[in-house]
Amino acid sequence: MMAFLRSCLHMAFMVVTIIPYAFAVVGASLLGCKSAVVYGVAQRWLSLSIASARVIMGVRYQIQGFENLPLGEKSPAILLVKHQSTYETFLMPAIMPHPLAYVFKRELLHVPFFGWAIGRLDMIHIDRSQRAKAFAKVVEQGKDLLDKGVWVIMFPEGTRIPRGQQGQYKSGGARLAVATGAPVIPIAVTSAKCWPRKAFIKRPGVVDVSIGAPISSAGRDPEDLSREVEQWIEAEMRRLDPEAYPSASAKA
Repeated sequence: MMAFLRSCLHMAFMVVTIIPYAFAVVGASLLGCKSAVVYGVAQRWLSLSIASARVIMGVRYQIQGFENLPLGEKSPAILLVKHQSTYETFLMPAIMPHPLAYVFKRELLHVPFFGWAIGRLDMIHIDRSQRAKAFAKVVEQGKDLLDKGVWVIMFPEGTRIPRGQQGQYKSGGARLAVATGAPVIPIAVTSAKCWPRKAFIKRPGVVDVSIGAPISSAGRDPEDLSREVEQWIEAEMRRLDPEAYPSASAKA
């Protein structure tokens, strides 16, 4: 019962706070503010959401491998992240030292407040029904953003995956890396321990975030690069959350 009440309170907090922040993002964009300023407004709401999850619901995070992130103001990177819940969608921009650009389906632009806000950010929204054209747009916009020091972030499984399961890894992120020459950063996240996929009730606990070493894309085959990312992330998930992978625990 307590977890339900805390989840209700957190949801109410997010609904109430997103309205002024969304208007602030849209307003700053319409006033011609620099993209970094507009992004900073959105980032503050995401950081507030993560902080409120800790205070209200007891959902905390700990990071390993932060030293693996590239140094330099314009150092490019493509983040390929395990996707289990909404939590990491909010967490990544809150903790990363560079602005992030998500690749997402354009239907999200129609979501009230949230969609209006992300539509004003330097993100890459695509029509997934036009695959070749959509990927060409990802490469074109992705290269431009990477040149500006914005990191591109993608979820290679494409959708949220239940705890202890593995989705089908798609090679879009690896293809973008090869096309732009940017290194890939694999990231494992155990968010479903506390914030399960499509679940309203969240449980207190610690979400582990493990950042892997950069993987060079130079001269790589995209499918081979994608498999390397998949192998690292899934092995790391089993190390971080062995209870969710009983077969892996038994082998160990």
